[in-house]
Amino acid sequence: MTLWNAVLLASIICVALKAVGYLIPPKVLEAPRPARVADLLTVALLAALVAVQALGVGQAIVIDARLPALAVAAGLLLARAPFLVVVAAAAATAALLRLWGWAA
Repeated sequence: MTLWNAVLLASIICVALKAVGYLIPPKVLEAPRPARVADLLTVALLAALVAVQALGVGQAIVIDARLPALAVAAGLLLARAPFLVVVAAAAATAALLRLWGWAA
């Protein structure tokens, strides 16, 4: 199987899954349990993505400037700072730590 065949197959599967989603009656999706699972699943997937991006390099776990930057961002989010301030402060934290040679 070539790469293009795999891409086309994956695309067809994605479209089919989306089509099946439209066939599910709204009554099923509006029930409390599926709505709660969907909400919790979204948060869990986002947390996993952040953890992998902050700690992972290949298959290794690496503690570098991204972890303190993530801590700064979390603190500012808890303090309800504007999102652009959170992003700028986290980027500045990582940049300064890398400038000082703390972690590459």
